[in-house]
Amino acid sequence: MVASLLSGPGLGVGLAVALAAATLAGLLTGIGVGIFRVHPLIMSLGVSFVVLGLANAWQILTVQSSTGVPPELRMIGAERFGGLIPYSLLVFVPLAALIVLSLRRTGYGRMLYAIGDNPVAARLSGARGWQVLIVLYVVSALMASVAGFLLSGLTNVASVTLADSLVLPSVAAAVIGGTSIFGGRGGYSGTIVGALILTVTSALLTALGYPEAVRQIMFGAIIVVVAAAYSRVTGET
Repeated sequence: MVASLLSGPGLGVGLAVALAAATLAGLLTGIGVGIFRVHPLIMSLGVSFVVLGLANAWQILTVQSSTGVPPELRMIGAERFGGLIPYSLLVFVPLAALIVLSLRRTGYGRMLYAIGDNPVAARLSGARGWQVLIVLYVVSALMASVAGFLLSGLTNVASVTLADSLVLPSVAAAVIGGTSIFGGRGGYSGTIVGALILTVTSALLTALGYPEAVRQIMFGAIIVVVAAAYSRVTGET
C-alpha cells in the first residue's frame, strides 16, 4: 500500500492507510476470537487468507502506480548510523521497551496473562476477556505492520509475500524464549533472546552452506520438541 500510494497521495497517507488496514485486520481477528470464540489459530489463518487475497487484488490494480519502497523506509530499514548502529533500532528499542513494560507493569498486562492462563477464572474475577483480546489483536496487527515497513526497507522489496518465510521462525523464536503456546506464560524479552539465538544459528547454517530447507526443518523441529517437552512437564494437552 505504501509503495502504491507513494506517487499519488504521498508517504504519510500511504503509511496511514497501511496502518488502518492492519488495524482493521486485527480488529476482525480479535472480534472473532474474543466475541465469537473462534479458535485463535483458525481465526488468524482465515483472516490472513482474506488479507492476502485483498492485498493481491490491490497489487494487481495498482501495479502501474507503484514506485517501489520509499527512500525513508529504505534508510530506516537498511542504513546504519555511523556505519555501525542500524537506524531500525530507533524504532525497535522504544517499541520493545513499551511492550515489556506494558506486560509487566500495567493492569492490562496482568489481565492478558490471567486470560491466557485460565480464561474461566479470569472471567469470574471480573476481567472482560473479549475486550482484552480485541486490544491484543489490534496491537499485534499494528506491530506487524511496523515490522513490515522495516522489512521492506531492509530488502528494498514491496511484496505481499515478503514475510512468508519468516512466519515459522517467528513462532520458533517465541517458543525458544519461553512463551507457552498454551497461553499465560512467557514474555517479550525472552522472545528477543530467542530471535537472537535463531539469527545466529541461521547465519551459522548459511556459513556452513546448508540450504533454506535445512533451516526450515530446524525451526519446525524446535517448535515441536519444545512444545512436547512443555506439555509433558506441565501435564497440559
